[in-house]
Amino acid sequence: MCLLGALAAAGCGRRKMPEAFAALAEEFVYSTLALSPVSATATGYHVHKDPKTGAERKLDEMLDDLSPAGIDQQRQFYTGFRRRLSDAVDPAQLEPEDRADFDIIQDQILLNLLELDEIQNYRHNPTLYVELIGNALFSPHVLQYAPKDVRIRQIIERMKKIPAFLDQAKANLASAPEIWTRVALEENEGNLNLIENIIRAGLPADLRADYDSASKPAVAALRAFQDYLRNDLAKRTNADWRLGKERYEKKFRYVLETDLTPEQVLAAAEADVKSVRSRMYELALPLYRKMFPGKRDVKDETRVIRDTLDRIARRHSTRESYIPDARKDLEEAREFVRAKDLLTLPPHENLLVIETPEFMRGIYGVGGFNAAPALEPQLGAFYWITPIPKEWPAQRVESKLREYNYYKLKLLTIHEAMPGHYVQLEYANQIQPKARRILRAVFGNTPYIEGWGQYAEQLMLDEGFESSPEMRLTFLKEELRVLANAILDIRLQTMGMTDQQAMDLMEKDTFQEHEEAAAKLQRAKLSSCQLPTYRVGWRDWLRVREQYRKVKNGSYRLKDFNEQALREGAVPLPVLARLLTGRPLEQESAK
Repeated sequence: MCLLGALAAAGCGRRKMPEAFAALAEEFVYSTLALSPVSATATGYHVHKDPKTGAERKLDEMLDDLSPAGIDQQRQFYTGFRRRLSDAVDPAQLEPEDRADFDIIQDQILLNLLELDEIQNYRHNPTLYVELIGNALFSPHVLQYAPKDVRIRQIIERMKKIPAFLDQAKANLASAPEIWTRVALEENEGNLNLIENIIRAGLPADLRADYDSASKPAVAALRAFQDYLRNDLAKRTNADWRLGKERYEKKFRYVLETDLTPEQVLAAAEADVKSVRSRMYELALPLYRKMFPGKRDVKDETRVIRDTLDRIARRHSTRESYIPDARKDLEEAREFVRAKDLLTLPPHENLLVIETPEFMRGIYGVGGFNAAPALEPQLGAFYWITPIPKEWPAQRVESKLREYNYYKLKLLTIHEAMPGHYVQLEYANQIQPKARRILRAVFGNTPYIEGWGQYAEQLMLDEGFESSPEMRLTFLKEELRVLANAILDIRLQTMGMTDQQAMDLMEKDTFQEHEEAAAKLQRAKLSSCQLPTYRVGWRDWLRVREQYRKVKNGSYRLKDFNEQALREGAVPLPVLARLLTGRPLEQESAK
């Protein structure tokens, strides 16, 4: 009888375990969004009901709370939730899908605590505040989740909070690296333009007075913040944008969730630079002989590759046609995916190609993708293209257009939109249950996301898209850039790499244009543990596909793999292997 009772209790425990975890996962998703109202709006979460008090908060009218009390509230939430999760859930008893969500939550808790307790960007990075304000106003401006007059009133309520928010920013910011202050100054001009021109241009007549009443003190506070950045914070530059080895390794672990250490990734990337250059030389040599008949320096690998790439780069857009050409490339890629039946495309076409918002151009120097909200996937998704500034001299314009030439612009469009991030995130927006969809959208594994973008480029070329040696050589140059990204991030953040060494790696070793290299160096100083995700993710997507092919054997279909992998959402790639094949991801030793 005791044995039967024990077995019954154990069985009951197994039944209750998924239920307990599901409730905690849902609470984690909505509670973390409530801690960041700006992110909540972008996700499609508008009203939060406190699980304890039942009180409702209109998130679309709020800014994030980065006061000492707000920071402490975040710290207490993540610390307490980690303890509750440990007490209530045994991960070994969870089903594979729940275990994947459990791992994501655990790493997000640790990543946030690392930020709050050790990295502390809120004390040193002014772009955090500038970009948060920009997103707070831009999301309700472009996402049509409610009638326009409702969204304008929400923008007005958020503008009213800007003066106090910036006062808190000044109180928080102890020091900042020069690069972070400079970029904040540039991006904050975008916020001023957003308020004074972009949003104002479409105001309903009956809301203009209220808008003016709220925008005047907001604009005054933003201009005062410019003065503060320029005349105060700019003098306190003792903060370092480098994480250092110990903090970097922790963040690397929580962000990438890979089976390699930073040292292993670095060693493999540096070895791969040599092998990719060799492949480029073999491909470039016949082109070089045609382009430069009679030249005798064909044994000079660097000269052959560089001169061939330089000639290829002459075919590019103009400043005026750059964004329209990206729209044409999008349609061409869409038709190719359909014709080759690489996967089933999203049923609705809600993707818009627009200019990158000014307040985000410091980090998105070329372009990017902004997904439809996970909770409102019917709303618009945006492929951002950063326009070439009118004030740029001809040399800078030509440098950028040569880097993003006819072939590279097509690869960028594949990566960001078709069948890259747009398709990937449209699939993710169909995941059920809802809490799982939001969890994997908001806290998705970055190597999965960026790796899919790189994998999508290779997939399209392997299937015959723009099948020319010029395109393939451009793609190999892209591979070099992916490798350089990983090398840059690890060496800059942990090994004291200098600006000149970074520029030499990009311009001399991996053939990047000067404008591209300068923008990438800035990006590397503004972020950390993001640039290696392209190489790590691409490598792991191919590993997962190969393992899936072996398991399926004769029943393997490329389309099936693509769709099944995308339907899981952005889980860590070793987890994806378990979900698709029932086996751990096969080990790959570092090169």
